[in-house]
Amino acid sequence: MEQKRRKPWMARGYSIGCLIVVVLLSAASAQIRYSISEEVNEGTAVGNVAKDLGLDKITLKERKCRIVSSSADVLFQVNQNDGVLYVSRKIDREEVCAQSSSCLVNLKTVLENPLEIHYVEVEVLDINDHSPIFPEDNKILEVSENALLGARFQLKGAQDADSGRFSVQHYKLSQNDHFRLEVKDRGKDGKIPILVVQKSLDRETAGSHSLVLTALDGGKPPKSGEMNILINVLDNNDNAPVFSKDVYSVMLHENSPIGTTVIQVNATDADDGPNGEVVYSFSNSMNQNVLDLFDINEITGEITVKGPIDYEENERYEIEVEASDKASAPLTSEKSVLIKIVDVNDNVPEIEITSFSSFIPEDSRPGTTVAHISVNDLDSGINGKVICTISDDSPFALTPSLKDKMFSLVTKSALDREQRDKYDLTITAKDAGQPSLSSEKTITVVVSDVNDNRPEFSLSPYTFYISEANQPGTSVFSVKAFDRDDNDNAHVSYHILRDGSPENKLTSFLSINSETGDILALKSFDFEAQKTFQFQVVASDSGSPSLSSNVTVNVFILDQNDNAPVILYPVSSNGSAEGVEEIPRNVNAGHLVTKVRAYDADIGYNGWLLFSLQQVSDHSLFGLDRYTGQIRTLRSFTETDEAEHKLVILVKDNGNVSLSATATVMVKLVEPKEAFAASDLQSSAKDDEDSHVTFYLIITLGSVSVLFIVSIIVLIAMQCSKSPDYTSKYLPETNYDGTLCHSIQYRSGDKRYMLVGPRMSIGSTIVPGSHANTLVLPDRRRNNEELISSVPTSSDETTNFVSSVDSPFLWCGFFLDYDIDAKPSVKLNCLFYLNYDSKISCSVFIFFPFWMECPPVQSSQDSNLADEDMFHL
Repeated sequence: MEQKRRKPWMARGYSIGCLIVVVLLSAASAQIRYSISEEVNEGTAVGNVAKDLGLDKITLKERKCRIVSSSADVLFQVNQNDGVLYVSRKIDREEVCAQSSSCLVNLKTVLENPLEIHYVEVEVLDINDHSPIFPEDNKILEVSENALLGARFQLKGAQDADSGRFSVQHYKLSQNDHFRLEVKDRGKDGKIPILVVQKSLDRETAGSHSLVLTALDGGKPPKSGEMNILINVLDNNDNAPVFSKDVYSVMLHENSPIGTTVIQVNATDADDGPNGEVVYSFSNSMNQNVLDLFDINEITGEITVKGPIDYEENERYEIEVEASDKASAPLTSEKSVLIKIVDVNDNVPEIEITSFSSFIPEDSRPGTTVAHISVNDLDSGINGKVICTISDDSPFALTPSLKDKMFSLVTKSALDREQRDKYDLTITAKDAGQPSLSSEKTITVVVSDVNDNRPEFSLSPYTFYISEANQPGTSVFSVKAFDRDDNDNAHVSYHILRDGSPENKLTSFLSINSETGDILALKSFDFEAQKTFQFQVVASDSGSPSLSSNVTVNVFILDQNDNAPVILYPVSSNGSAEGVEEIPRNVNAGHLVTKVRAYDADIGYNGWLLFSLQQVSDHSLFGLDRYTGQIRTLRSFTETDEAEHKLVILVKDNGNVSLSATATVMVKLVEPKEAFAASDLQSSAKDDEDSHVTFYLIITLGSVSVLFIVSIIVLIAMQCSKSPDYTSKYLPETNYDGTLCHSIQYRSGDKRYMLVGPRMSIGSTIVPGSHANTLVLPDRRRNNEELISSVPTSSDETTNFVSSVDSPFLWCGFFLDYDIDAKPSVKLNCLFYLNYDSKISCSVFIFFPFWMECPPVQSSQDSNLADEDMFHL
């Protein structure tokens, strides 16, 4: 009862002592060490890890301090708010460390961003919470009466679950005259009590002795346990067995098969008969764990392996062997057998991955830590030396840490997700034993994407062909770009580059789907107005910052047969395609009656015209050339032929869906005299007209000559008064050939035009406009002044002249309009332009609206005029 009353007081005393935390910082190993008593309450503070590491509370939360343990039963935790290391459950030191003298719990404390590992050792201090216990409550010993003084009888020692000073420290024997107590220290096996005879026994005086053996631990106050010993005094057996060796020692390899002979002990007894027959056994003081591993033959004394021998559990065993005779009161001798276990390489290295970052950005610098790896081999010596390697074909490497058997997995070269986005890394741990044992562990490292690739178009540049007269609002073509990045970094959007320049004016009529790249035309294109255009499409990814690239898109508009042929001749006064032709009746076969002229605004096959007779009064009289539209007689006329014939000519193009027009020609046969009269009448009218034209031309040329001379005189006077610094500005061009005038010839429809005037700047060109008849002269002057004159040429045509010159000059142009219609005419237009260094300029435009008839011109095989049909001046 007294002992039970002391227990609460002792527990409180130990609890108060356990609240004192001893923080040890080892400078050599960079570890934090605490100590705490066992059996403290859950949540008891052990120490402040954050304070010892020099971390404030904000940094502690950001870096997520935590305890990493491979065991499912975690004894300690770290408070994320203040960094206090506390007990997560009650700790029983005997459960954690059994009876080892020092109980250290190693903890790994992990900090993130950047990754750090700190090692914390917590020593669990023992408290005296267990009492010594004997394996038997009652022990009976038989001792011969002639036992010699000093005879020793070894007893089983008491066991105390506590360790250190709280384990069994000494024994106490009840008061008696014949026996005394000795204690033998067996190290890890504890203290063994031995009864020693100190006074001769006399069975007749006392047949038995009752003793009480008490075991005491080192607590204050100590705890104790008792065993009752009954000693029966036997009759004579004077000699005890004697072992043949003073010391027995043997080497045994671990993992030796069961039944393997370890050693054989031998003892002899000088007595005779049963008192001299020796039997062997293990001492009663042997630990049960040892009894499970070894066995002894009681007759031969041979010790054999009974259970698995593991060097990692215990590297040496000390076995107490007893040799007893068979006397009624046997005598026993004891001898220690020392068995040293030889290590065998039987443990595979263990690989533990801690603080593993499975995702690593592709732009990580070489040397970036991916994971921490610890390896362990339970073997000792060279069998426990471990080499850790990784495959050489990966951009990762293992670097050893300051702590033994610790490695860091780091990047050794640059990563590129577009080349490889995942690595399955096999880590191999191999010990140095013979034969060597190894183990492998595979981890997967995923390379996360960084926006380092621009979108790439599948083609550059794009070239598309679309037909004119397309449906507005429909997709006409599509561009496609891809990005080798991932997720948002690879999401491509499209837009059309609109910079407002004249070259990109058509982009306002285009729309692009930002997701698919489909381009829609918002208007219908006309080949006759626009044959080709160009624009740029920009592809941008969704990364941050966004990357983009552009591509040029060239669009060619294809002609469609959307223009019907237009009859140019014959055309009546009311605009219909009808005409009357009078021919003498006496013409021969092959006579050209007339030529049907037509044109088509389309090109190629769509503008290639074919002529055919749709209706004719007499097929034997007239023939039509299907390519030129010429109507000729097939034979001579007879008296029986009718005087008037109607010809209906069909003109159609060669488009897929052919378009056509018709013309009607009335052919009248007249007598030769009437034909000559008509011819004379036309000749007289022509002579009369020529006389008027000659008069007008004389007046015009005279006026032009006077103005030209006056202009030259003015220019020479101004040039002479000019400073010499400016004379070089008016040097003639290097390509100037000295001619004062030249002519430019071009055509529009069925009309031929000739422009006659002074020499202009080199590079003058005629560019197509609304009527393909605009002459553009490049301007090389500093201020880019231009003179734009619109010269009327006919009732439905207008020709624009843009002139820019490098020096003052007088420009005179004769514009000749040769009309192939029924009444050809010549129109004269004169333009005088005077410019001196952009300071003095004047212009005179003289227009003479008169015409005269010109001789007809024979055309070539097609409906358009040939070059030899043009006027040349």
